[in-house]
Amino acid sequence: MPSSSASAVHTHPSSPAAQPQEYYLAEEKLIAGNPRQAVWLEYEDPSGQFFVGVWSSEVGEWRIRYTEHEYCRILEGRSVITDERGKAVTVVAGSEFTIPAGFIGTWRVEQPTRKRFTIYEAKPAQTSGLTINQSAMRPAIESDLLGS
Repeated sequence: MPSSSASAVHTHPSSPAAQPQEYYLAEEKLIAGNPRQAVWLEYEDPSGQFFVGVWSSEVGEWRIRYTEHEYCRILEGRSVITDERGKAVTVVAGSEFTIPAGFIGTWRVEQPTRKRFTIYEAKPAQTSGLTINQSAMRPAIESDLLGS
């Protein structure tokens, strides 16, 4: 896991040096294709709520449901993000945008896409003395958020 020291400035090279975590989306999310995706997690804060890294995906389309807030800058490729009302936004290299928590729609990669992301995922409220394990949620965050 990347360092989360509060005493250091963290720089992020244009190409991550670490090996990516590669994965495929859950079948129930897929609409078209079965794109291989990868995440290079470069920073995580000590609370496990704030993440910075790079994500990439092959061509395909899938359903997305954001529980986190995400700022993105497209580094290469072309994707179309469509909300549940059908409003589509095309993003290409140089596009910068934010997807708020609660967003529901689809993400279609038309040309292999790579993005730099910053994510804030609020900790879930405790209910009836039960605590949700953030570590157990990470695969969902990476496939929903980062693969979104």
